[in-house]
Amino acid sequence: MAHDKRLTAARANVDRNKNYALTEAVALAKANAKAKFDETIEISLNLGIDPRHADQMVRGLISLPNGTGKVLRVGVFARGAKADEALAAGADVVGADDLAEKVQAGDIQFDRCIATPDMMALVGRLGKILGPRGLMPNPKLGTVTMDVKGAVTAAKSGQVEFRAEKAGIIHAGIGKASFDDASLVENAKALIDAVQKAKPTGAKGTYLQKVAMSSTMGPGIRVDVASVTA
Repeated sequence: MAHDKRLTAARANVDRNKNYALTEAVALAKANAKAKFDETIEISLNLGIDPRHADQMVRGLISLPNGTGKVLRVGVFARGAKADEALAAGADVVGADDLAEKVQAGDIQFDRCIATPDMMALVGRLGKILGPRGLMPNPKLGTVTMDVKGAVTAAKSGQVEFRAEKAGIIHAGIGKASFDDASLVENAKALIDAVQKAKPTGAKGTYLQKVAMSSTMGPGIRVDVASVTA
């Protein structure tokens, strides 16, 4: 009941027919974050694409300038010196066949998966498990690499993976409600810029169609597209 009352009160603060400037939307999303935990400020981007076509898929990684405020667990498939390098860089789970067995058993203790190229024959057999969870390492995203240290460090320092869903919508966290407004605005612009640069050649018409923002437990806030692309 307390949550329902908070959400009703928060909705009363939002004009559902208004497109807010990015700075206004950030301030409003923070003001509506009334939960007992530090809510994530989330952004949704509606793109003019059809991800069912291979030439219209949008996916990438961006290191947000002010981090995400989230502790990301990193798993690495590697052997020998590269496994040691991963552990030294701060990876949470490192292994080879032993890690594959854990994944197959449903014991997945990581939010980002990195692999050295020589491990992809092993990791490839886990595609049906890792793929639907968005955890499959990908050389285009820098998660299949010999630079294990760099990949782990980037993941731990506030790197966000974005990927368009079936409806052509990208959802991503851009920080916490405890962040100051300027940091959230800067993170939002960095993410949107990365998505703009990832525009596929097959996309026709208006690419960035709608933008919305909210806190974890708060209502959606429509954002003026022009204010995020200026």
